[in-house]
Amino acid sequence: MRNLSKYGVIAVAGTALVLGATACGPQENQAGSVAQAPAGAAAATGSGSASGSGSGYGDEEAAPAGGATASGPLAVRQDARLGPVVTDAEGFTLYRFDKDTAKPSSSACAGDCAKTWPPVPAGSTQPGAVDEARTGSVQRADGTKQLTLGGWPVYRFAKDTAPGQTNGQGVGGTWFALTPEGGKAGAKKLPALSLAEDPALGRIIRDGQGRTLYRFTKDTAWPMKSNCTGACLEKWRPAKPVDVNRVEGIDPEKLITYTRPDGTKQLTVDCWPLYWFTGDKTPGDTNGQGVGGTWFAVTAQGKLAK
Repeated sequence: MRNLSKYGVIAVAGTALVLGATACGPQENQAGSVAQAPAGAAAATGSGSASGSGSGYGDEEAAPAGGATASGPLAVRQDARLGPVVTDAEGFTLYRFDKDTAKPSSSACAGDCAKTWPPVPAGSTQPGAVDEARTGSVQRADGTKQLTLGGWPVYRFAKDTAPGQTNGQGVGGTWFALTPEGGKAGAKKLPALSLAEDPALGRIIRDGQGRTLYRFTKDTAWPMKSNCTGACLEKWRPAKPVDVNRVEGIDPEKLITYTRPDGTKQLTVDCWPLYWFTGDKTPGDTNGQGVGGTWFAVTAQGKLAK
């Protein structure tokens, strides 16, 4: 972790304009005024015992077709390896699937997958030890309703044959026990900004959620300006500023906050605005690379990864 104090960078309102203009040129907002500041304030932003198959959800042929969730209140168990995990009323571990989506809630597990990973029916449980506001439901393709936690559809694993087992953890690299917030149990918390090693693109910037960050070649660095507006923002979301004390592998002095025309703040590297792509569904995806010949992942120096 690089410490901001090492560079002597001080976020003082009186020097913000000078710092920004020197690094990236003047930035104009809709009113024509210049606004620039260093990115310094924090923004709101395990291995399993079972092996996965190419299907991504385990060995369905060997798995029993049972696993009905017990009705009753949800519970939270402190697992020695994974930390807090959510269980059903009988103590069986509950899971989430990376190929599902949470916003909006949607399940991608059907057919044989749903035999190996039985969906937890909505209404079969009560919040119990879990915050009720985080629970919900999603309608499955067969018309039934499935419990969600933090927006993520909830499942049991048929190979968990006794309470307390976590045989589903890490199966296929896509199945994880649930935390009380709907997160992945045992998942290593990423820095706010770091580098990921991509086999095709090399070391590229990712955010704290593991999402690849991109540059738009129609933007400019001098003056610093985003030309992704309107409908463009439906697919390409501006990256939020980060706490530079939680950055690894990127020079904090290259990170500047850009004020967009609507007043919101966006992270830039070497004066180039950064975005994440809604078409990337799981951490590490690079589906935005080369889109339209104008969108590219970014290196630690702010260069296009090609």
